[in-house]
Amino acid sequence: MPAKPLLILLLLGLLSAVPGRAQTGGARHTFTRSAHLMGSHFTFTVVAENDSAGQRALRAGLLEVRRIDRLMSFWDSTSEVVRINRLAGVRPVAVSAETFDLINRTLRLSQLSDGAFDITFASADKLYKFDRQAHASLPDSAAVRASVRRIGWQKIKLDAAQRTVFLPEKGMRINLAGILQGYGLRRAKQVLDKMGIKGGLMNGSGDIYCWGRQADGSLWRVAIGDPDHPRSVAAWIDVTDVAVVTAGNYEQYFTVGGQVYGHIINPHTGYPSVGLRSVTIICPDVELADGLDEVVFVKGPTAGLAFINGLKNVDCTLITDDNRTLVSKGMKLNYYHGSTTMRP
Repeated sequence: MPAKPLLILLLLGLLSAVPGRAQTGGARHTFTRSAHLMGSHFTFTVVAENDSAGQRALRAGLLEVRRIDRLMSFWDSTSEVVRINRLAGVRPVAVSAETFDLINRTLRLSQLSDGAFDITFASADKLYKFDRQAHASLPDSAAVRASVRRIGWQKIKLDAAQRTVFLPEKGMRINLAGILQGYGLRRAKQVLDKMGIKGGLMNGSGDIYCWGRQADGSLWRVAIGDPDHPRSVAAWIDVTDVAVVTAGNYEQYFTVGGQVYGHIINPHTGYPSVGLRSVTIICPDVELADGLDEVVFVKGPTAGLAFINGLKNVDCTLITDDNRTLVSKGMKLNYYHGSTTMRP
């Protein structure tokens, strides 16, 4: 899955927030809490009338993400995903409606993206070590071709009547990590809606989903960082009721002959995707945004930008290997000095 660097997206104006403490702002207050979930750092911020309401909402939202992680984790031995993988090539596995529906939606995204998004990527043999070091060469081409022989989203067999999932080949595996954080945020937002929370921002290690307004009535300000200087800010947007999801390949990578190879593998070729350092997707659906950043990484700068430009209500900003910033046709950013921006 794409790395979700904490520092590529910064919430300006809330950097001084202390988890569990309130920040005043008119009649309402801002409450923030963090937790380690899905192997990542999550920070939830809600706007509520009092401490009791704010703390209840934060606990409920984070617990919902934890529930989803246990249900669909690639690593939890009791999860439904692990059961599916264990019985690959043996028999179909009955799962919850929630897991079945999410897997079904990933297959639609795979079809839409011509397989650039593929949850069977976990079937690949592990050939690479993304240790930020210089390597002598890439693996042998025959080994790379063999590594992806079990990958293929079309192979997954879903039975809606029995609500089962079947991986027909032994050694096949699925991993929902490329979309699970976004799904977790979407479900957490539904929980907070039922609790009457009218404004908030949830950050799942670079997957941001915000709605309503801050306590002072202003929009949420989200910044996009510079991959060369993760604590710096290159551009920002003021938004609400939208997801802003960023993935980068500059935390897990290796180099060969000066070329940087990030950890996002092209499921068609078995080789690491090249051409992009950072992808930021903006759209109303945080689950979809979480999957689209991986699609763009695999497709590369030109095809990836064209793909986003063909979608409704979706925008993106890309930072290429040679440090150009590309934006989709509807993207509007506020830039700091020194940025280079290009449109198709």
